[in-house]
Amino acid sequence: MDFCQILGPKQKALSINLDNAIYGTFAEIGAGQEVARHFFHAGGAAGTIAKTMSAYDMVISDTIYGKKKGIRYVSEGRLQKMLEYEYELLEDRLAKTRGKDTKFFVFSDTVAAKSYSGIGECHGWLGVRFQHEKGSKPSELILHIRMLDQENIQQQEAVGLLGVNMLYACFNHSTEPVIFVSSLMDNLSSRRIEIDMIRVSGEAFKGIDSRILSLELVKRKFTKAVMFGPSGKVTSAKDELYKKNLVVCRGSFRPPTLVNMDMLECGERMLKKEVGDEESVVILPEISMSKLLERAEYVDNADFLARVDLMAELGHNVLITNFADYFELNQYLEFTKKKIAFITGVFNLEQILMLDNYTKNQSGIMGGLGDLFSHMTKLYIYPVIDDEDDTKWRKMKDLDFDKSIHHLVQYLIENNFITDVPCYNKDLFGIWSRTILKMIQEGQSGWEKMVPPIVAQKVVSDQLFKK
Repeated sequence: MDFCQILGPKQKALSINLDNAIYGTFAEIGAGQEVARHFFHAGGAAGTIAKTMSAYDMVISDTIYGKKKGIRYVSEGRLQKMLEYEYELLEDRLAKTRGKDTKFFVFSDTVAAKSYSGIGECHGWLGVRFQHEKGSKPSELILHIRMLDQENIQQQEAVGLLGVNMLYACFNHSTEPVIFVSSLMDNLSSRRIEIDMIRVSGEAFKGIDSRILSLELVKRKFTKAVMFGPSGKVTSAKDELYKKNLVVCRGSFRPPTLVNMDMLECGERMLKKEVGDEESVVILPEISMSKLLERAEYVDNADFLARVDLMAELGHNVLITNFADYFELNQYLEFTKKKIAFITGVFNLEQILMLDNYTKNQSGIMGGLGDLFSHMTKLYIYPVIDDEDDTKWRKMKDLDFDKSIHHLVQYLIENNFITDVPCYNKDLFGIWSRTILKMIQEGQSGWEKMVPPIVAQKVVSDQLFKK
């Protein structure tokens, strides 16, 4: 097959319908029966569909799939219940009569599309549990999506297209990670649907790391960000960070340094003091691909995963994004509905206040700063050593910016939108990631003392950042 050719949903559905070995169930909650509809309309559905259902009523849904405290109807937990229940039922009823000749599957989704009230997030969880070979143990594909169409019917249509793409990819591209991810968005665009979490498991995806697929989503701009938990595994940012106060630090973390760790610890102490220790505060390092993608440079998945693993060793989440600036990142994170504190250096604040950075922004610097400094967002400014005098620490009072915005900067300072970090470790001055990276690549010693011990051990044992 020519993989450059993008098949339409009818072609994909028909090819599955005509494969007598593929047989299974569609169970969809919310957004109608849009995925199953494509297989009915394509023709030959009797060869593929054992059952379709929509447990739309909550009581009926609970009766079938069970009700567990803390598990929402549109959640990964509910999706897993659906997949497990329907697959077990399918095998129980059909394994004896056609199990030897069949690759069973269950497609499920639980989706909250746009309602008449117009409120609430439009998102969903979609999954496929399937046998890639006759008699094999089932494998799984799990996605979380955000639906961006303005009309309910358009959102339903987009879910239908994505569901067909998922099922086709599982049976045709499960061994080819790049093609697999790319094909999920066939006949769709990121203006309609954003896939912000992907996870695969099982024999069909042997040797494929879900984290690689997640990075491909960011690289291809199918999503703006993906999140990895302290275990290093893919997780849903929306689920993990909702109603959490955040301390965010943007950086390369190549490798994570003692200064990076001090910044995160300082930010955590400051925000906890501000909101109260009883409130939940999450530390969130963020690494952007933006500059690499802008320069059309090769984005090395292994390099990014090495940094994810190092942050996991340190017990931290990490967000991988394609955001170019703080403004975009802040707007993305506003779904938390809580306070966001960016901890950053003086040099970065000077970049934020540089007028030249707003020439392409229709709203100018006022609009840009308005997107950054919402009533829930502020900047903690970590001091840096002066380039010309290594005994002098530069703080907010030493900022270099255009005097035409003097009153604007004073407003931000006086209203605590930007504030100095008072608790930094002076013994760490002069530590820079770029210096450490150069030392590693040139085989110099001494850098080991500039990073946490576990980072040094991992970099040496795994021969990281050699190029």
